[in-house]
Amino acid sequence: MTAPSSPAPALAAAALHGPLLEQTGSFGGNALLLSGPARVGKLDLAYAIAAQHNCSGPRGMYGEACGQCPSCRALQAGAHPDVLRLEPRATTSTGKAARKRIIPIGAVLESRDTGREYETHVYEFLEVRPTFERRVVIVAGAEYLNPQAANALLKLVEEPPHRALFLFLAEDLRSVLPTIVSRSARLSVVPASDTAMSRALIQSGQEADEELLAFAAGRARVLSEAEAVRAALADARTLTTALEDGLLTALDAAAALEKRWDPTWHPEALRFAWRERLPQQRARADLALSALEAALEAYANPALSFQVFALALREAFGESR
Repeated sequence: MTAPSSPAPALAAAALHGPLLEQTGSFGGNALLLSGPARVGKLDLAYAIAAQHNCSGPRGMYGEACGQCPSCRALQAGAHPDVLRLEPRATTSTGKAARKRIIPIGAVLESRDTGREYETHVYEFLEVRPTFERRVVIVAGAEYLNPQAANALLKLVEEPPHRALFLFLAEDLRSVLPTIVSRSARLSVVPASDTAMSRALIQSGQEADEELLAFAAGRARVLSEAEAVRAALADARTLTTALEDGLLTALDAAAALEKRWDPTWHPEALRFAWRERLPQQRARADLALSALEAALEAYANPALSFQVFALALREAFGESR
């Protein structure tokens, strides 16, 4: 099992999505489909639901798990025996970025995992009785299930061993196979209010700064990785400022950015830093950023790619003279 994306997922989810947890705590069905925008907090909510269904302690005001019982402690440590997370592989067996993200049937059936890429397979995981109350399979990226994997899962969803619970997560319901949608109860996960986001930050002992809240725009996942986001925002400001200070300064800043590049947060942080530029400038900068991402995905020379990126940005913002 992979650890939750937040050190205290039940607390964070309760602060941000309490009304949803009121519904999921008593859910007795076999499958829930959580849909909503990227980084809105679906994964933390899924872990909070898994915590609900295995918690043996007193519940909170929204029915959230206690956070203190043996099950909750195991979940927070990323070592819960009854929770399995399934997601598309972002890298190949050679360590390179996967060109096509899918969840194959090999993730579901051990006999079909010819490359031995998965340590735990869904069928084998569900053969074992739960250590606590209920085994939970979190499919983080239901839209990436290939038809064979989805069909194999459907047999389990219809008659889950030991009352297992399936939690399917998706950004767009239209991208999920209809057979999965039709067999799942559906919940929409929407962005939280700034007030709720600020409260969640303060509860976790962090500063509720305006830049982070503006960047997050109600997406709870941003709070789970607040330090990485703050670092990306600082890097974006540094590069944008360096573009105005001259060519050599811009190239040095681009070289520094290459060493710190985080494909999850840096592209969005850069676009956030450019939000007040003229529309035509933002459009040209977006093209430069897309070209950089394509070059990195194609395993082009990173140092050269970032130098070209800096030159393209200076031209986009009229700093090339």
